[in-house]
Amino acid sequence: MTTTAKRLEGIGEYYFSQKLREIDELNRQGRQIISLGIGSPDMPPHPDVIKTLQEESAKPNVHAYQSYKGSPVLRRAIAEWYKTSYNVTLQADTEILPLIGSKEGIMHVCMTYINPGDDVYVPNPGYPTYRSAAKLAGANIVEYELEQKNNWLPNLEALKMQINSGSKQQTTRLLFINYPHMPTGQVPAKSFFESLVAFAKKNNVLIVHDNPYSFILNDRPMSILEVDDAKSVAIELNSLSKSHNMAGWRVGMLCGDKQRIDEVLRFKSNMDSGMFLPVQLAAAKALTLGNDWYESINTTYAARRMKVFELLQLLNCSFASEQAGMFVWAKVPESYKDGYALSDELLYNAGVFITPGGIFGSAGNQYVRVSLCCTTQNIQESIERIKVSLKGNQ
Repeated sequence: MTTTAKRLEGIGEYYFSQKLREIDELNRQGRQIISLGIGSPDMPPHPDVIKTLQEESAKPNVHAYQSYKGSPVLRRAIAEWYKTSYNVTLQADTEILPLIGSKEGIMHVCMTYINPGDDVYVPNPGYPTYRSAAKLAGANIVEYELEQKNNWLPNLEALKMQINSGSKQQTTRLLFINYPHMPTGQVPAKSFFESLVAFAKKNNVLIVHDNPYSFILNDRPMSILEVDDAKSVAIELNSLSKSHNMAGWRVGMLCGDKQRIDEVLRFKSNMDSGMFLPVQLAAAKALTLGNDWYESINTTYAARRMKVFELLQLLNCSFASEQAGMFVWAKVPESYKDGYALSDELLYNAGVFITPGGIFGSAGNQYVRVSLCCTTQNIQESIERIKVSLKGNQ
């Protein structure tokens, strides 16, 4: 009998993959569920980006295999974008690796640096893919807990104790971080990044910073690579999925020191043959968009966020009004056991789905996350449905 590999032990189906099937079944039953769960932008890319894809795709010479390192046009556009947006200087030929989405890059980084049994430090709460990708690579997962009382930032003294108690045989320890933070929306300060880089130098840590949310409802986009000498201990993943409404296009990037890029490329080049060239050229066009683009999408997200605040107040949830990214993170009232209980009540009684915070780790059990990737009309309809549901429970 053929069985699955041991590396899949403890790796379940991604929560949203499973939950969306349940929602699809409810919709087939006529429920018409409103989903406020997933952070998939519902707005299109800029028209010029779509036009570039159309025009380039019509050319006869763009359909071959592509360079493993990506198009020079895209790499130069990324370098210019980093300089303009973050004041970070990157060498386009050596310090940038385009990716088929930054989620792909998380797996590539794990497979490049993790040996079986190596300690890998992941945030709790945090993006579940950090844990699953590291586990697939054979890592020993070590959670570092983030707390609301510490503004969802890691306690570096506690983290140092965790590292010192770990294996001394490792040549590299990976530390995943993600700011603006998903799911809590916490915005970083440069001083935090400076402290983190200094910490990594002292404790033999390679920081993997996942940075897809820096342009959404955030006045000061930041990169950890802004810190002096950060490239010696940090690499950064970024993406056009959120900032440019291109989630389905699968365009991301890894930025860092030439040595790190070359190391990851050794793995990546054995896994794929590069993105479709017209997609890369359209992505390069997207990266030339000015502040007007970001202001336009943020105007929409800000209006939606106000409606989500109204929804959460109706549920007696508590939340910080200053959050970045395309979600709102909120603590559930004590009348609910946890975020799962509130999520299920809304799904089955009101036909509204919001994400339970526990899927991001045990530290998120008492929270829920609401996506802004839904029209204000649908959010208002959710509010009306919840009012009816709450009245029926009285």
